[in-house]
Amino acid sequence: MKYDVVIIGSGLGGLVCASLLSRHGRHVLVLERQTIAGGCMQSFQRRGHSFDTGLHYIGGLAEGQRLQRIFDYLGLMKLPWKRLDADGFDHITIGQQTFRFAEGYDHFVDTLAEQFPHERQSLTQYVQMLQRIDEEPLDSQGMYNNFGFSAYNYLHETFHDDLLINVLSGSALKMELRPESLPLFTFAHGNSSFIGSSWRLQGSGNLLVQTLTDNIRANGGDIICKTEATEFIERNGQLEAVRCTNGETYEADIFISDIHPVQTFAMVKDSHMLKNVFRRRFNMLQNTFGAFTTSLLLKPESLRYFNHNKFIYRNANVWTFYEESKTVGGVMVSARVPEDISQYVRQIDLLTPMTWDACQQWADTSVGHRCADYKAMKERLANECIELAETQIPGLGQMIEEQYTSTPLTWRDYTLTPNGSAYGLRKDCRNLLLTMLSPRTPIPNLLLTGQNLMLHGVEGVTMTALKTCAEVEGQTLIKKILN
Repeated sequence: MKYDVVIIGSGLGGLVCASLLSRHGRHVLVLERQTIAGGCMQSFQRRGHSFDTGLHYIGGLAEGQRLQRIFDYLGLMKLPWKRLDADGFDHITIGQQTFRFAEGYDHFVDTLAEQFPHERQSLTQYVQMLQRIDEEPLDSQGMYNNFGFSAYNYLHETFHDDLLINVLSGSALKMELRPESLPLFTFAHGNSSFIGSSWRLQGSGNLLVQTLTDNIRANGGDIICKTEATEFIERNGQLEAVRCTNGETYEADIFISDIHPVQTFAMVKDSHMLKNVFRRRFNMLQNTFGAFTTSLLLKPESLRYFNHNKFIYRNANVWTFYEESKTVGGVMVSARVPEDISQYVRQIDLLTPMTWDACQQWADTSVGHRCADYKAMKERLANECIELAETQIPGLGQMIEEQYTSTPLTWRDYTLTPNGSAYGLRKDCRNLLLTMLSPRTPIPNLLLTGQNLMLHGVEGVTMTALKTCAEVEGQTLIKKILN
């Protein structure tokens, strides 16, 4: 059977593209190598409990905000979203001091200015920058201008208090902080929408995945799991079909890849359109670091639910701690919203950055077949994460009923992401043309989507998917959805 569009990979980007395009009358097929769709949005099951992998909280779902408009169009606003505390959706602890990020730009400034009164004017300037970038239209040239400017340099030029700079960067464990390369555009988008409004899903990420897959099938689309795409077939300068491990070959007019660009282009074996210099360019690009995650199941009624995230650091070195010490120096603590009528949390995730170098010695192993040294390393890091979290949640270690851990190796094995990268290709303000990727490729009917292009995270990937779909349906699609 021939399709209008074949999408490789069922991560958030792939599912959003499939949902939008199928709604607009395109006959869509999604191919997924895993047993279920969802990529990093899916949850894993352990002893009757579901644990999320990549979904912890989302910004920008209040009425009229950009992501709310897109989610409403996709039918995702009907899910049980819970708004985080307006007076402090993120708590940043550095050493012995705790600071709160408040919802709303004015409230955000007022709250931090209580502890940094000498920086009020700079804080106002900062949120004006966030609003300006957050309101950039998806097709605006402004995003490219801000992409070429360093986030680290901007903060040090705007603020004089080093502690405040660390505080403002403290919730950015959801991106890769690198002083020499992180673009202002990436930093701003990773923070701005959360100040607008922050939300958790009352339930697992599978709710989001299920809604999108239901939309696709209701619109006549197909999703085939346990089927890995292995080779694109090119003819006369365009892709004609994709060959898969199930022995089938699927034809289409347009192909969209939601997997890593390096893996995508490796599937084009014999091409007149992909020059060797182009392939070498992508093979040289670096990936962001991964994450070490400790997923905890707590004993019943041992800890009351807290409606905010905790970001905890030993020292005021938020930008560099993960490279300066072998001991965990920073951790994000995210609590799962109770799904019963109790006010007690049963599940907590602890996340900390983990570079590929830290687990590379086990790179030749696979899930379920790793040695005792690897398991000992994971146990040590889990204990260090728990110990750091206990500075704000006393006695946490005694509340644990079960715990599960994952490393960049886990992500690599399940998602095929090179180096187990948590945020895709590294965006570099010094190499704008090399790292700011367009959905278009040298092959006219092969498009890209996902976190490797412009932005990562739920909002970033959703916006990128919208841009990819606009390449198919026309740029008016963006205005139609956002208006």
